[in-house]
Amino acid sequence: MGFRAPRINPGKLMHLAIARRHAARPDDWPFAPRFDPLRRWYHRLAAEPDAEVWLLTWLPGQETDLHDHGGSAGAFVVVRGQLVEHTLAGTQLRATTLVTGAGRSFGPHHIHQLANTSHEPAVSVHVYGPALTTMTRYLLDDEGLRVASVDRAGVQW
Repeated sequence: MGFRAPRINPGKLMHLAIARRHAARPDDWPFAPRFDPLRRWYHRLAAEPDAEVWLLTWLPGQETDLHDHGGSAGAFVVVRGQLVEHTLAGTQLRATTLVTGAGRSFGPHHIHQLANTSHEPAVSVHVYGPALTTMTRYLLDDEGLRVASVDRAGVQW
């Protein structure tokens, strides 16, 4: 029996490459990032043939709920600042800090939470393929993982 290389999902690599390409060229963005003290700011940056690209900003303390991407795979890159990603590890959340330039790709069943726990604003570029149609928000408590709500494109965002 010979060595078998791990299987790499080309879609995940493609999403991260798209995110890195857009993150590296902020002068080409059709608008400047904005910061809203009341809620996270986000805006669709571009549409690619098999994916959509979003620009998000994060003031200190701003975060998402624990959520998935409705069956879409994707990636994100921290353009400025740092974000903490919490992912499910069994019934616990595991934290990973991503600093400027760091990126992460994920599959269609990824559940996570992102937060700016630093004292400086952050900017990130996110790519989803196929385009987002729903996002499920979850609660994690003593009873386990439970669906809190399902948001739909064109309704909640």
